[in-house]
Amino acid sequence: MKKIWALYKKYEELINYLVVGVMTTVISWVTYGVCRIVMNVENALIMQIAVFLRWFAGVVFSYFMSRKFVFKSKNPKILREAVDFTMSRIVTLFLDMFVMWLLPSIFHINDWIATFVSAVLVVVMNYILSKFVVFRKKKVR
Repeated sequence: MKKIWALYKKYEELINYLVVGVMTTVISWVTYGVCRIVMNVENALIMQIAVFLRWFAGVVFSYFMSRKFVFKSKNPKILREAVDFTMSRIVTLFLDMFVMWLLPSIFHINDWIATFVSAVLVVVMNYILSKFVVFRKKKVR
């Protein structure tokens, strides 16, 4: 058990990020599922609205979870940090929207499969932006 704990502590940030990422993905997909029930996602514009709503739900959840459990931010400038986080997620929103346009519309890939492909790409990019831009540790001089 000590070895497992030591391994967890060694990779704690990455493990916690993956757990939060899975939880964020579930919340995003549930939001998308609800959108599919109440909206006509066969319409390309409506699809983009559903993608935006899925993204928004994920960003709100992910910011608070990432701040507290993943990067353990103590930054007192919470509003600035939240804005930076949201801006980084806007970058990946465009990636998500591009994939969700490209795969279903051009390549005729099922929207759920496209959602999975997009999620993998977005999670990787979100980690990079969060670690090195939003929650980067300031060097103490």
